[in-house]
Amino acid sequence: MRKLPLPVLLLLLSIAPVRGQVENSRELFSQIDPVLQGLSEITGLKAKHKVPADYISKAKLEQFIRQRIRDAVKPEEIRVESLALRMFGFIPDDYDLKQAIVELMTEQAAAFYDYERKKLFITESDTSFLEKRAALVHELAHALADQSFPLGKFMHAGAKSDDAATAREAVVEGQATWLMWAYVTKLGGGEARVPETVLESMKGAATSSVSAQYPVFEKAPLYLRESLIFPYSDGLSFADAVFAKLGKDGFSEVFRRAPVSTQQILHPELYLAKKDPVRLEAPTPRDGVRRRKLAEGSVGELDFRILFAQYAGKDVAERVPPHWRGGAFRLYESRRDRRPLMSFATEWDSPEAARDFFEAYCAVLAKKWKRLETRERTAGRVAGVGDRGGFEVTLSGTRASSVEGIQ
Repeated sequence: MRKLPLPVLLLLLSIAPVRGQVENSRELFSQIDPVLQGLSEITGLKAKHKVPADYISKAKLEQFIRQRIRDAVKPEEIRVESLALRMFGFIPDDYDLKQAIVELMTEQAAAFYDYERKKLFITESDTSFLEKRAALVHELAHALADQSFPLGKFMHAGAKSDDAATAREAVVEGQATWLMWAYVTKLGGGEARVPETVLESMKGAATSSVSAQYPVFEKAPLYLRESLIFPYSDGLSFADAVFAKLGKDGFSEVFRRAPVSTQQILHPELYLAKKDPVRLEAPTPRDGVRRRKLAEGSVGELDFRILFAQYAGKDVAERVPPHWRGGAFRLYESRRDRRPLMSFATEWDSPEAARDFFEAYCAVLAKKWKRLETRERTAGRVAGVGDRGGFEVTLSGTRASSVEGIQ
């Protein structure tokens, strides 16, 4: 699915105290140069210039986020993004996506690195020195990477393929989270690695463990919550797997050869084996209605993992999506009355896996819509009428497709 081009979000992580650390937040920025040098030693990336830093209030942060959205995203893009999420069933019809993202980011952001101004900001808060120092290390990891592989260019390179864009975000945030833990561990006298206990606790980090701390986050739809956590939790595991295989070269390799799907983040062995997804074309509607195409992109393992978790349960979410081999969607709008239509195609690793998806997705339709009338059901086709209009879900070999909103 599509991702809005928003500023970097830091998900706060609690860390163990470090020996000899002065508990004085006024000393925080004096650590920038030694931290940057320490990160350079761990990664092999060269620190080419100093990184300016400043504090920012929550009020100023909210203003910054709103201004960045105004500058980077047109109102029509937000409308189309919201419509795509509604068609998939990820958000309610009356959900204000723009306002929700502003509130989510303002609530959660402990720090951010502005890759346009090349400046780091720490949010003014009552958090401890250790938490602020963790945020500083995380954002300096972004700054260091940006000096060798410009992050703005890196993120925009995946903008045309939405699942790939999410994977690139996981590269950026996962590596910074890995380096935050590795740096703190090394500073405490250990090896520059992430402790196994941290990796285990972060695997598929449960949103419920974060929700209690952040009321706005707790009320957000599952898709937004999982999308915010994924780059940090699963990105961390991905970064660790790449480092274990490639060593220091891995810190550069993921920028030179970015993963092309969230599946490669979830299953790093596929990235390391250079096993890319199949390229597909979403079905073209054939009902004769004149439409304009609003959006198109890739729909990946992460999207279906969240969709099934929301409507089919944990077992289905864990069983079906890992067999994904490719997916693409398109969003249309009628030229006459602006009624939307969504189509997508998916490829699976076996006919059995495709049928498993086909059956599971038909069950999802009955859950995400208030009204569903099935008018035809065969081994390879289910068609009828639902909340969005006519629908048709088809299965052929290893491929399953859906068209929703037929007039």
